Amino acid sequence: MPQVRAERFIRLDPKTTFALSQTTGEFRLKWDPFISAQSFVDGATSAGKGVRTRTVSRMGLTMVTEYVSYTSPRNVGMTMVAGPWFFDNFGGGWRFTPEGDGTRAVWKYTFSCKPAWLRPLAERMGAKVLGLEIERRIDAFAKACEDPALVAELHAASRHGD
Repeated sequence: MPQVRAERFIRLDPKTTFALSQTTGEFRLKWDPFISAQSFVDGATSAGKGVRTRTVSRMGLTMVTEYVSYTSPRNVGMTMVAGPWFFDNFGGGWRFTPEGDGTRAVWKYTFSCKPAWLRPLAERMGAKVLGLEIERRIDAFAKACEDPALVAELHAASRHGD
């Protein structure tokens, strides 16, 4: 299965870096250039193992994913439950490691495409497209982590239970 990954050094502690990476809804729209909407489903109000989210990309593609791991502030993993017809499977994950005066953030996608007869070409193309997209998203994430107002808003929201 193809895999794409991107990593950045973030000058924030792992707890804050993790929390910002796992924002949803309107807050997520402030930094993530890929999505147009994201929300919890099935009545969930916060992230955790077994929780599902619904994400709509700016291109109109919809994917429902489920957290298969959630270990704050170290890592999170999700797998596609429902999504675009061309993915046979899709998973994503973040890993956060303390490094010097900050955090090493690694974002990874693993996927396979269908139909089987088109898989070799589709997966080569998918690796290129998803590789560019994950780089664009982690760049936007790193920039958000450098925005003192956004980080302050994140801290204020967490203090108020938002």
